Amino acid sequence: MITAAVLGASGYAGGELIRFLDGHPSMELIYLGAHSKAGQTLGEVHPHLGGADRTLGSLSSERASAADVVFLALPHGASAAPAMELVATGTKVVDLGSDFRLDTPARYLAAYAKPHPFPDQLGTWAYGIPELFRSTIEGASNVAAPGCYPTAALLGIVPLVAGGLVDPSDIIVDAMSGVSGAGRGVAEALQFGAVDESVKAYKVLEHRHQPEIERGIDAAGGDPCRVLFTPHLVPMQRGILSTAHLQTRPGVHRADLEDAIDGAYASSTFVRRINRSPETRWVVGSNNALVSVHLDQRSGRTIVISAIDNLVKGAAGQAVQCANVMFGLDEEAGLPMTGWMP
Repeated sequence: MITAAVLGASGYAGGELIRFLDGHPSMELIYLGAHSKAGQTLGEVHPHLGGADRTLGSLSSERASAADVVFLALPHGASAAPAMELVATGTKVVDLGSDFRLDTPARYLAAYAKPHPFPDQLGTWAYGIPELFRSTIEGASNVAAPGCYPTAALLGIVPLVAGGLVDPSDIIVDAMSGVSGAGRGVAEALQFGAVDESVKAYKVLEHRHQPEIERGIDAAGGDPCRVLFTPHLVPMQRGILSTAHLQTRPGVHRADLEDAIDGAYASSTFVRRINRSPETRWVVGSNNALVSVHLDQRSGRTIVISAIDNLVKGAAGQAVQCANVMFGLDEEAGLPMTGWMP
């Protein structure tokens, strides 16, 4: 049995990690760490989960290092130090935060406006979308789980770029997220009265997932990419819908686009192409991703639409999926294969 620990257990993604790991046939959860909720029971923090009498400990990398793998579900900037302490002990790490997702110090500086505390680590952590980068995750010791927006966007875009079917220098991504993507902290902009009956774009031209999307596309090879990314907050709890607009290469037909998506995910359990535009309610609660691709002959533009649950395939589910690949386990182990609706 592989032992696991979760640091950041009190947040939304932390709760989902606990839910999946508690049901995992090959992993045993032995330590839960939290910050402000340390000392409280799991039942006080996550009443919907089993094992309510378990007590949340501190964010101690030393205590967590007793596990074979540690999942870090911490805010941006909080993962780097404990991650390096765990790496020094030989413990495998899956970081759900953004600290190790980018591949170069320059890209990190452009995204976060300050140098990375461990710049030599950038580009050395496997980038954790198994369907696209499985070979680097297999046997890896450290994996950076991607952000929710990049996961949704890249699952649709990368097969088309890798197949040479679209121009990577001209990509526009508009995406919509439920409010749980902002985490569990209380903020005025996320209160019911500020979100209900309204949709808004936010962090226009400033969102830190834009360079991460470019990092993922660049990893697919070919010409350097350029992405214009605009996120939107919509009045729902969970889910992401990503709509990418791409310039199609001359001579490319819709069948070519569909074949590229189908070929990329032919052996995938969790990602599949459908013929109609996906809806977030079709994936909520599952580790699945649905993708559709459309060609506008008049403008020569391709539209690729992807739907995921931001807390599952966009966070905790993908992290567990990465751990399964790291340890050579069944990739589906512990993960929900179906969602719920309505």
